[in-house]
Amino acid sequence: MAACSCGGDCKVTLLYACSGAANTGLLADQVARTLSERGEGGMTCLSAVAANLSGFVVSARESDKNVVIDGCKVGCGAKIFTEKGLSFEHFITTDFDVIKGDTPITAELIESVADQIAQRIE
Repeated sequence: MAACSCGGDCKVTLLYACSGAANTGLLADQVARTLSERGEGGMTCLSAVAANLSGFVVSARESDKNVVIDGCKVGCGAKIFTEKGLSFEHFITTDFDVIKGDTPITAELIESVADQIAQRIE
């Protein structure tokens, strides 16, 4: 996420992750945290958007970019954003050769998926 200084224009990218029960949800969460730590965006709460908490929905509506990372093709995060009429870019961890319930979530895998998503959201 770009830092604002001297009144310059800032682009706000918000990151949302599925944190479901499977290994793929864990990966989505860890990738979003990694992207946030790298400054690619600010991680915020997907559940708060689903719960229709006004501050979170307003933030999503006003951001320049919302990045939703789902753990699997069920696409809970994408469904939340679609139902709220919010724009978003969507990524699914199983699209990165990760098998739900099988692939071990390692630091190397987290970094690799984070790198690939970062390249696509720039």
